[in-house]
Amino acid sequence: MNEQHVLYGVAERVATITLNRPAIMNALGGSMREDILAALRRAEGDDAVGAVVITGAGEAFCAGGDIANMIELQARDDVAPIRARTGVASELIQFLRGMGKPVVAAINGAAAGGGMNLALACDIRFGSARARFTESFVKIGLVPDWGGHYLLTRLVGTSRAMELMMLGDRIDADEACRLGIINQVFAVEHFMEEVMDRTRRLAHGPAAALAAIKRGVYLGAEASLAEVLAFEQATQTALFLAADAREGMRAFIEKRSPRFRS
Repeated sequence: MNEQHVLYGVAERVATITLNRPAIMNALGGSMREDILAALRRAEGDDAVGAVVITGAGEAFCAGGDIANMIELQARDDVAPIRARTGVASELIQFLRGMGKPVVAAINGAAAGGGMNLALACDIRFGSARARFTESFVKIGLVPDWGGHYLLTRLVGTSRAMELMMLGDRIDADEACRLGIINQVFAVEHFMEEVMDRTRRLAHGPAAALAAIKRGVYLGAEASLAEVLAFEQATQTALFLAADAREGMRAFIEKRSPRFRS
């Protein structure tokens, strides 16, 4: 993993993945796509990690692709790196959505293009008051990637997704929250404190139940009612006698906070 451009750390059961090219708004260059995927795999395989935060260094979350590098590729008539990069992005987004641990996007500033869609792929999204969002692809004659057509359409509906993608207009944090693109907006000065407080709560929750909720919510967005009901029946039965369910019910009766096995 390129520790210069993608930073990884763990504290209090939260793995933090930081995109670290602040001078160019954390634009995705070099091996960053592969490094983010490697960091997610590392977090998924670590029993000491209960939840993940993805954020950006400096004042931006992620400006998307490195356009200066794209111009160099055009000058060489070289499309092969684009095919490779979109392939890695596809693998990354699918892994993120399928991993069993909650992933939180801490959108500290501008999220554009692929950076916006990386945030959309996360399970929960929090924005600082200075966060800004744009599906900027159309402004350079391209289409959204990183799953943007799928992710944004399911959040805001077809008509609004068309508008945001076809015009490429920038929206602020409050509008993004109103549209359901982000969950909450926090003041800049307390942003990471608020995000980490909520993520630590996830990290110390009942891991198997949280993983099942993640699967169930995404299933519920696409499957039939019968399929969801079958999932709920099977999952509830599987979890009922597990240690976390026993502890949660005892804690409820004893009027205390549960101590789930993490």
